[in-house]
Amino acid sequence: MRARCRRASRPPSSCRPTSRPRPRPEGVGKRNPSLSAALAGAAALCAVIGLARFGYVPLFPALVAAGWVGGGEAGALGAVNFTGYLAGALIGPRVGARLGTRRALDAGMGLAALSFLACALHLGFPWLALWRAAAGLAGGVTMALIGPAVQAVTEPSRRGRAGGLVLGGVGSGVMLASLLVPVLVGAGGLAATWAGLGLAVAALWAFAHPRWPDPPALPRPVAGEAPVAAPAGVGMLVLAYTLSAAGMAAPMVYLGDLAARGHGLGVAAAGLVWGLFGLGALGGTLAGGLATDRLGPRAMPLWLGVQVAALAAALLPHPAAVPLASLLSGFSGVGISAVALARLRSMTGPATPRHWSRATALYAGAQAATGYGLAWLFALAGDAHAPVFLAGLLLSLAGLLVALRRG
Repeated sequence: MRARCRRASRPPSSCRPTSRPRPRPEGVGKRNPSLSAALAGAAALCAVIGLARFGYVPLFPALVAAGWVGGGEAGALGAVNFTGYLAGALIGPRVGARLGTRRALDAGMGLAALSFLACALHLGFPWLALWRAAAGLAGGVTMALIGPAVQAVTEPSRRGRAGGLVLGGVGSGVMLASLLVPVLVGAGGLAATWAGLGLAVAALWAFAHPRWPDPPALPRPVAGEAPVAAPAGVGMLVLAYTLSAAGMAAPMVYLGDLAARGHGLGVAAAGLVWGLFGLGALGGTLAGGLATDRLGPRAMPLWLGVQVAALAAALLPHPAAVPLASLLSGFSGVGISAVALARLRSMTGPATPRHWSRATALYAGAQAATGYGLAWLFALAGDAHAPVFLAGLLLSLAGLLVALRRG
């Protein structure tokens, strides 16, 4: 070994065994590792949020029409998914610390694919609830880890754009679901739809796996050391983000059903409306990172103002208002995550993963609690949509007031 090293004229350090990250396939991420990591993050969120979470929205009316569940049960499945997302957001950092970021992300993608395949079996509401919760768990773990991991391997001047690209995966997944669901439902029924979405998640996993970011581990807190206080303004930022989440629970579960059954436009219209939500989400996340780099704290009230307009549009009685509500809901409700992540990074620096995990958990908790409340309200109102969207409007207004106070 030594002779070989001398002959090759290598420095002595190259002959010593070193601890290195897992090798990647030739050429993957070498030219621009931060872009490669951001694309992997976008693929991950396309799968575990865009498909595994929001892909349920255009399925909502199809499940009710086919008799798999009733209207109240369909709403409850959305709330169950929110609960799984909350659990995933809470345990995400610990899973990442135990398995390593890359393995934890693989686990999230695998669970999301499995949840879709399991839902293809028509075994009743409890079975669907179990696997919709598993899909939420996968989404929460992945969301808690992927954003900070990409930010950690990206140059400071490009972090806003990188965050927007990663979270743009959500909008891409929503658009993909809006195209796939009506086609799969029409061609093969609900079982084929669940299975097809599972295969789509598996394909995205195959793309993302060799490109996962490998961020440095955060230093562990010393025993007995007092926790570092969060910078001023972080609490108000997280509160505004949490209220935004609560307000967005209505369109994130009921918007497709509002078009399909509320206005009598059918399942195909639900897919189209949800595609507009995805288009808005893609624009909102890409613009959100850039806007936060330029506008700073003013970006948060701007995005919440758009959210208020979206919920108000959903309450208008004419069907033509639904596409507008969908586009604005996607822009604001998904794009605000890019704004919040970029703001947290600028305010908390290397401690962003901890603060983002807490913000993600509060976001998920707000949506879970609101989701159960809206499911009860929806059933109580005889599947009427107006009370649900009015509640979302009031919660969004509260978030806007908090953001304006901070601004």
